[in-house]
Formats: sequence, C-alpha cells, structure tokens
Amino acid sequence: MSTSPFPAPVLDAQQVSVHFGTLKALDAVSLAVVPGERVALLGHNGAGKSTLFKAILGFVDLQGGAIGVAGGAPGSATARRTVSYLPESVAFPKTLTGAEILTYFARLKSVEPREALKLLDVVGLRDAGKRRVGTYSKGMRQRLGLAQALIGEPGLLLLDEPTSGLDPISRREFYDLIDMTAARGTAVLLSSHALTEVEGKTDRIAILSRGRLVADGPLPTLAQGAALPITVSIHTRDGLADQVQTQLGGTRVNGRSVVISCPTDGKLRLLGQLAALGDAVDDFDIAVPSLDDIYRYYSAERGPGGQP
Repeated sequence: MSTSPFPAPVLDAQQVSVHFGTLKALDAVSLAVVPGERVALLGHNGAGKSTLFKAILGFVDLQGGAIGVAGGAPGSATARRTVSYLPESVAFPKTLTGAEILTYFARLKSVEPREALKLLDVVGLRDAGKRRVGTYSKGMRQRLGLAQALIGEPGLLLLDEPTSGLDPISRREFYDLIDMTAARGTAVLLSSHALTEVEGKTDRIAILSRGRLVADGPLPTLAQGAALPITVSIHTRDGLADQVQTQLGGTRVNGRSVVISCPTDGKLRLLGQLAALGDAVDDFDIAVPSLDDIYRYYSAERGPGGQP
C-alpha cells in the first residue's frame, strides 16, 4: 500500500455554500490548508471571509458542500481540539492579569496552566504577565490573544484581521510569531485587508469575491495567471527623451522620462532595446505588478469568458 507524499489537509472545505435568505454568502467555495501552511484570505467587506470562518467554527449551517477539520465536522470534539480562533478585536476582562487569562483558558482546554503560561515568553509578555489587562496596549492585547489561541498547540489557527490597529513594529513582530507557529506545524488561515503586509508573509493567497473563490495559489502563480504588464520608467540624458520615445514608444512624463507598459514576456526584449540606446539612457526602474494590482484583477466583476 503506497503512502501519499503530501500531508493531509487540516482544513478541507469542499463546495461550501452558505445562504442567508436570497443572499449567497458563500457559493461553492473549496479551500484546503495543510500543516505548516500560511494562507491569506483576501476579499472586500461582504466577500464572505467572516462567513467562511464561522462555517469552519461550526457557527452557521451549510446549504451545500462539507467542511472537515482534522477529519471532523465543524463543532465536533475533534474540530474543537484542533482549531483556535483569534478575532479582530480581542476582549478580555480588564481586571484580570495576563497570567490569569491564560490560566483560565488553559483549564477550559484541559491544558496544564504552567504550560500555557510559557506562552507569555513566546509572545513577548513575560514582564507583563502579572499586570492587569486593562493596562495593556492594543498590541499587547493582540499578543495575549495569540497566546490564548496557541494554548494546546492547535492544528489550525484562524486569524481575523489580526494586525488591525497595530503599529508597524508590532505588525512585524506579530508575523514573526505566526512564522514560528507555522514552522511548528500549525496550519494558519488569516484574513486581512492589509495587502502589502501579507505579500511576503504567506505561502498562498486565496481571494473571495461576492461569495465565490476567484483565485487560489502562490503569488507568482496568480501573477502569471493575471498576465498584468510591468512598468518601465526610463530616465534619459538631457534633451534625449524625444529620441527614446520615438524608438521605444511609451509616454513622456517630463522632460527626461519615458514610461512604458510592457508584457512580462517582453521584458527581456525591452531591456535589450534599452542597452542598444547606450548613453541616451541615464537609468531605468522596473515596477512589477503588486499584490494590490493582482487582487484588483481577480476581484473585478467577471464577464463572459471570465474577463473583467
């Protein structure tokens, strides 16, 4: 009997549909996340991200499809042992200390409290563990929320806008913790509107639009599928912008610059043309499509044939 070289998904959603009256909040959505994988779930407000999270947690009924969490149904004992959830706004009793919060949740999860308290070190709150949560900053509360979610070494971590309201340094430190968690084998599914920060922090991008999964894959794969052009800004020597534009085309931006939009597969040919211009070119910059560009492409309303 052969064994598959690929790990079984911790989360396996197949053709999931959730309706609220005539509204199709989720429309035949299929998404799987394997151990150690970090997947960013993107979408505009109302795209279905929160509904998908609620479906995974067993808070809403499905009108179609199925969800498996470590092989169990949402809300089952297996699923509850496997999944942890961190909401966008973490709310803890202000009069309790960070250590008391973790002790409480450890007992709920049948975990030895002293093991849970070690997570204060992991999230950088060791020195604040005996302080009341009411004295914590937004970033500290998010760290405590992550520590609470990590109790019991969950197999699946659901993060809903986890860095909302955090300063840049706190965001970077938060993602460092997520990287460490994934490296230990936890599957991570996080929703975010901050496209630039997830661009280099996740293994895969999944995009929801109007309840449908319109894209799912590593960023380079999505970029290739979108086939968006690159932008080349050429800085010319004094008085030679007209000559460069005549030979290469593009748009004059000012007295010394020409901007050209170029298909990705035409980049090498354009670079060869630039080299042939010699001293006429002082410098140039190449801007590849960003995640923001790719997101807008896949989120656009699709017409016949899948074209936006």
